Amino acid sequence: MPEANQYLFPHKELLEMMIKKAGVHEGRWIVMANLGFSPGNFGPSPDQMSPGAAMAILQMGIQRAPPEVPPEMIVDAAVVNPAPKKEKI
Repeated sequence: MPEANQYLFPHKELLEMMIKKAGVHEGRWIVMANLGFSPGNFGPSPDQMSPGAAMAILQMGIQRAPPEVPPEMIVDAAVVNPAPKKEKI
């Protein structure tokens, strides 16, 4: 069987992984991204230049969900990463 060279994740699965990595155990969260934007002139040749822009994803992260966000975009940290139970002494 060939070796996999690509893995794809839907946004909710990425959100769950980031919640777990951050050690978050409560709250409703959404995916966020910090973007970089740079204008320039682009084209296949100098006589076909057009104004344009390039955008880069600089960072990805999680953010508490404001009330207006649709529930399909939200992950509850208490469900996907519950706090560890404390041992009784």
